[in-house]
Amino acid sequence: MVGYTKSLTDPSYRGQILMFTYPLIGNYGVASYRNIDKFGIPRYFESDSIKAQGVIVHEYCQTPSHWASVQSIHEWLYQEQVPGVYDVDTRGLTQKIRVKGVMMGAIVVGEKPDKGFELLSKSKKYGEINFVEEVSIKAPKVYGVNGKTIVLVDYGVKNNIIRSLLVRGFKVIRVPYSYTTDEILSFKPDGVVLSNGPGDPKQMSDSVKEIKRLIESYERPILGVCLGNQILGLALGGNTYKLKFGHRGQNKPVRDLENNKCYIVSENHGYAVDGASLENTDYKVWLKNIDDGTIEGLKHKNLPIFSTQFHPEASPGPYDTTFVFDMFAKMVNC
Repeated sequence: MVGYTKSLTDPSYRGQILMFTYPLIGNYGVASYRNIDKFGIPRYFESDSIKAQGVIVHEYCQTPSHWASVQSIHEWLYQEQVPGVYDVDTRGLTQKIRVKGVMMGAIVVGEKPDKGFELLSKSKKYGEINFVEEVSIKAPKVYGVNGKTIVLVDYGVKNNIIRSLLVRGFKVIRVPYSYTTDEILSFKPDGVVLSNGPGDPKQMSDSVKEIKRLIESYERPILGVCLGNQILGLALGGNTYKLKFGHRGQNKPVRDLENNKCYIVSENHGYAVDGASLENTDYKVWLKNIDDGTIEGLKHKNLPIFSTQFHPEASPGPYDTTFVFDMFAKMVNC
């Protein structure tokens, strides 16, 4: 219903066709990338372009109305050469996916599906592609000039993660996903954040090895978000697996096992950390998904390391869990 510009520019959607279940999308149009905040970050987008590789809606609004709108969602997709299709029974398609699970798909022009099946038969499966390589920054970028230094390892980071660190007074150095432990530590960081990102975490074997090295040689705070959570799990001997349905939406319930509180969070992931694989590791489960019991957060038993599977920065979604960044800031500043 809302937040479509943020969802479509979320790098975690790379390699996916995004279908909106709300029947009308685009009623408030699309703002300009030049509409920026005090940090120079676009207000209404989570990256510098659409990252989803296809869009499906039931109906799109051709005459949007909003003071910040400069174009319709159709014009935006056309400008960025991202295929979209409308007049689809999205609720019917949703019901199919809810039974069969997430599946490979193709958008083709024509009355017969033969071309689509041909494309799918020749294409790599989603889990076989390193999409992080496509969305990660290519060279380091610095945000802010004062405050303690946070190195943000970019696996496909959302803009609001950067903003959430900046508003807490940190200087942020965003580095490519391929940076080694030595390169990360060369900035003398006061804390490290491992970002969200697309794809199967097991495609990131080199990154997992480097984060394992980082944990062994670095005693300052580390925060992982989404893919960052999965990489932390793998780095200390855990395992991950593909979810049949995945968690994608702005209304996912998670429970804090320490205080029994429930939070409503924003999520976008198709893989999860296997709880059974953590039994002989230094992790303890912090948060769980109420719907299916999957792991939503980890804490290290001895070191200042913790992570969430959901998106505490929201964008779009509820802000129930922005306190996660406050926890990290407190660790860094103590």
